[in-house]
Amino acid sequence: MPSTPAGAPGAGDAPVPFTADDYRARMDRAASSAADAGLAGVLVAPGPDLVHLTGYQPTAITERLTVLVIAPGQDPVLVVPTLEAPDAEKAVGAPALTLRDWTDGKDPYAVTAPLLDADGRFGVSDNAWAMHLLGLQQALPGTSYVSLTEALPMLRAVKDAHELDRIAAAGAAADRAYGEIVKVRFAGRRETEVAADLARLLREFGHSQVDFTVVGSGPNGANPHHEAGERVIERGDMVVLDFGGLKHGYGSDTTRTVHVGEPTDEERRIHDLVREAQQAGFEAVRPGIACQDVDRAARRVITDAGYGEYFIHRTGHGIGVTTHEPPYMIEGEERPVVPGMCFSIEPGVYLPGRFGVRIEDIVTMTEDGTGRRFNATPHEMAIVE
Repeated sequence: MPSTPAGAPGAGDAPVPFTADDYRARMDRAASSAADAGLAGVLVAPGPDLVHLTGYQPTAITERLTVLVIAPGQDPVLVVPTLEAPDAEKAVGAPALTLRDWTDGKDPYAVTAPLLDADGRFGVSDNAWAMHLLGLQQALPGTSYVSLTEALPMLRAVKDAHELDRIAAAGAAADRAYGEIVKVRFAGRRETEVAADLARLLREFGHSQVDFTVVGSGPNGANPHHEAGERVIERGDMVVLDFGGLKHGYGSDTTRTVHVGEPTDEERRIHDLVREAQQAGFEAVRPGIACQDVDRAARRVITDAGYGEYFIHRTGHGIGVTTHEPPYMIEGEERPVVPGMCFSIEPGVYLPGRFGVRIEDIVTMTEDGTGRRFNATPHEMAIVE
């Protein structure tokens, strides 16, 4: 399997910094995409969209209105509370922005309203506060709003070279964590103890944020999103390990399924089936395919083997400044896979009350039309003690 490419930041290396020009290009693409979608613009609240487009993340998200206004044909404007303006001015993307501040006791919607088409339809960050949308609607009754994910689902989907390097570094760090976790003792320990080891290792290898550490042992592995609990792991258990978070601001997410002691023939057969399905999904990545075709390729392997009813979730999801975002590898998603999209391929089989198996890599399609994995740990079942 491919390793982290030469020149990509490793577990301890600082990435190439984003520049004001990078953020300007992202905001320009957002304005162009809004126009193509028939929107008067987009309103971006504090959170992943704002970080992606400007590099700015308020130290605290409060009831005070902060909103980035991007509209075709006008410079982007960031409306911020006056007390937070100094921090906003330090953001890497700030040179590409006009800042408008408002002071406590003043009406922030009166500051924002002149920036908007009074009869326009706007895409709004999914995490925007309802009170802010209601305030804008009251100031501009002719406006209407739609979820940004619904209106522009591919806003963050295609990554540039520096973003790909960060995802590669996050994947390499997660791989190193897996390389260490299989050396620890599983039998006789609680799931929460192994999960704590995983979280510690992710941080040790450079993650600033740990989003999840799924440790599903024995029958708990049949729940794809099982939260590590107090169950004591036993010899003979299959254990699903799904873990990830953010490194250099970009996500990792990988799953491997290990076994405590020697597995049964059935357990090996199911694991091999999932491994074959994951490989089929990866091999489906090529120019011209739709996202749903990745799901179809992986699902077909499991269905043909008679386990289709036990594959109970989509094959994959996008990843970037969050660990779950569009695109989604699921039936009905007809958008094409294009170079720079990053997404998981993670088929699974879950036998209720018995065990589960999942194998997951983060994948992109390269400019030459081939798939590239960001995880390089073996897909073969690891035997742990």
